[in-house]
Amino acid sequence: PSFGEVSVFSVTCLWVRTGSPICPSLLTPLSPPGFSLVCAAGKKQLADLTELNEEELEEQFVRGTGPGGQATNKTNNCVVLKHIPTGIVVKCHQTRSVDINRKRARDILREKLDIEFKGKDSQVVKLKAESVLKKQEKKKKSRDNLERKKQFKRSLVTDSTEKNNIV
Repeated sequence: PSFGEVSVFSVTCLWVRTGSPICPSLLTPLSPPGFSLVCAAGKKQLADLTELNEEELEEQFVRGTGPGGQATNKTNNCVVLKHIPTGIVVKCHQTRSVDINRKRARDILREKLDIEFKGKDSQVVKLKAESVLKKQEKKKKSRDNLERKKQFKRSLVTDSTEKNNIV
């Protein structure tokens, strides 16, 4: 049972009824008695994405595909969302819940429309490029570190062979 929910940036905090506090340091004078604050990080919300006009959307529910057997084959919980003006189609079958799939399909469609309309200036493209750069920097750092370790091992081997040659 939850008491209330507050969203802060990409962190969601929830008051949860517990017998004893989960983390006493999180308790404040405003904390309701018998409740603890639980926080969880989630996907960052992109604020500048265009709002969807429901009249421009065509929504269908189809049977999903993939693993899951009979549970997947007999339920129409896969959402197919089409933006009529642009013709962009999004298919979402990430969960078994139709409501969650509908929300996620709309989020994906908003991102695709942002890319369609803004191109390289799109917030999604900028975040993707930033992510790629960070990964490349991390890989380069890892390769450099590995090379340094190999060089150090080579120097140890050459030092030990020189000592053996002197004796």
